[in-house]
Amino acid sequence: MPTKPTKPEAEKTSTRAVNWGDFREHLATADKDGQRRWLYPRKPVGRWYRWRTWMSWVLIAIMFAGPFIRIGGNPLLMFNLIERKFSILGRIFWPEDTIIFAVAMLIFFAGIMIFTTAFGRLWCGWTCPQTIMMEMVFRKIEYLIEGDSHQQRALDAAPWNFSKTTKKVLKHSVFFLLSFVIGNTLLAYLIGSDALLRIITDDPRQHLVGLTFMILFTLVFYGIFARFREQACTFICPYGRFQSALLDENTMVVAYDYKRGEKRAPWKREQRLDLRQSEGLGDCVNCRQCVAVCPTGIDIRDGIQMECVNCTACLDACDAVMDKIGRPRGLIRYASLNGIEHGQPLRFTARMKLYASVLTGLIALFLILVFTRAEVETMFLRAPGAMFQTMANGRISNLYTVKVVNKSSRDLPVQFRLENAEGGITVMGAPTFVVPKDRVRQASVLVELNPTHLTGRTTKLKIGVYSGERRLETVSTSFVGPR
Repeated sequence: MPTKPTKPEAEKTSTRAVNWGDFREHLATADKDGQRRWLYPRKPVGRWYRWRTWMSWVLIAIMFAGPFIRIGGNPLLMFNLIERKFSILGRIFWPEDTIIFAVAMLIFFAGIMIFTTAFGRLWCGWTCPQTIMMEMVFRKIEYLIEGDSHQQRALDAAPWNFSKTTKKVLKHSVFFLLSFVIGNTLLAYLIGSDALLRIITDDPRQHLVGLTFMILFTLVFYGIFARFREQACTFICPYGRFQSALLDENTMVVAYDYKRGEKRAPWKREQRLDLRQSEGLGDCVNCRQCVAVCPTGIDIRDGIQMECVNCTACLDACDAVMDKIGRPRGLIRYASLNGIEHGQPLRFTARMKLYASVLTGLIALFLILVFTRAEVETMFLRAPGAMFQTMANGRISNLYTVKVVNKSSRDLPVQFRLENAEGGITVMGAPTFVVPKDRVRQASVLVELNPTHLTGRTTKLKIGVYSGERRLETVSTSFVGPR
């Protein structure tokens, strides 16, 4: 999609010596030799940064509290891959709920499509865990210990002495400690808070695997936030790379109003606005404050770029400059291309309506699947290699293996009853069959039928699964007898 004036128009309106497409020929975080260019973004100040900070505190609190909040005795969120047990909003899901997970993933991707089509990369700048932790936690600590961008740059260029060593050791010690906390929180999401507390309090030799993952997660997060930083967004995350297929002229993005800003020139003291405009000069004073605060090192005036995460730092920086020179805010703002070029308001396009319809249908299907899901799921299978037996009372018996998944939050006493034949069902080795909450129980079951109810070599059986007098579900299986 077009994001800037055409080249002939640019030559009339821009005072830069480089071409408009020059920025696409190199990375903002690498020099001409391909070496890493370390970024020192200036600390943002302004209303957008305050709003993002408040929202970040809420999301960070939810993230760290998530594994420890209980609903009906179950974690708010847990993705236990080892036990193949998942908890979402306190409801336990098992691998047997594959269809629900499939629909949930479709909702996730459809939601990304419609959200990006309408609002661009708002997710990246406001709610992405990588951005929140980097800009609102680690970066703030760095500003506190080492100072703003010019102080950090001077510190890195200075020779090693006591002051520099103290600041670097303190910063990286705090970074490592925070990475340890974040890694443990992620581990709690994977194995549950109870299992994490056992790893912490028990003899370490009993939890070598858990401790290994704790160390690995800590090192990964430390590497990301202490060294890799913005490259996690520009090199690893695929979101920025496929956004170009979702954005169009009506998508809301962080954009530079080139019609108002060009041509760029410094604002001279006591300069009259009418004289400046008569010379063909725009509101952009080419102060490069928008570049100085950018955490990915780009120039937003070049147009929409893959590296832009819509963090709004450039909005605050530009608004502050506009306030100083007495011009209206919004030279850099949330807008669509059509809004800048033609003054059109944001609108709900046909493509957005299509995506929204698909998303609404998927959400409805998901809710139906969740709220109609049975409390138990039973698998009734004939024991491998077992033949039918003729009992002393003349009945024919088959041996089965039954596995019952209890998806509820309470223990369930379960009984099995034949629904379409006369006979009996006996659970081997237990007078009662109780399935603990959120657990799977397996047992051997003996089914006996009167020979008069056999319909051939194989008889289809329907078995009701009851808890008291309430039938939970009905399962089907086959019964083998003599010819």
